[in-house]
Amino acid sequence: MTLTPAPHLTIGKLSAATGVKVPTIRFYEQAGLLPEPPRTASDRRLYDEPALRRLGFIRHARQLGFDLDAIRSLLDLADHPDRTCSDANAIAERHLADVTEKIRQLQALQTELSRMTADCAGGRVSACKVIEVLQDRDCRH
Repeated sequence: MTLTPAPHLTIGKLSAATGVKVPTIRFYEQAGLLPEPPRTASDRRLYDEPALRRLGFIRHARQLGFDLDAIRSLLDLADHPDRTCSDANAIAERHLADVTEKIRQLQALQTELSRMTADCAGGRVSACKVIEVLQDRDCRH
């Protein structure tokens, strides 16, 4: 039994299939994350199944917060399946460390905002703790 290749998708259909907006698809092409697709005589882009899978990979990586350089490296690794996955793991570990630090910063922010709002007496702005804390330029909470 011979499988016929998936039909080529226009950029609009690729967008609908992946949930990635058309300008973002064009951006990924310009950034070199997606190869430039072949075009019709009328200059319409036509994407194949590998492009669909690659865009799905990029979308998922972006949802996980990977930056474009990390995604570029991960795509390069995915394009060479015989290589060791230690490089991919190192990229993920660096990203995990960044996420952990951001969570720490957000928790500190949450604590400060909670303190600010809890201290608010609900009176006049002249006695407002929120305004007072925001005006304190040396505040290092």
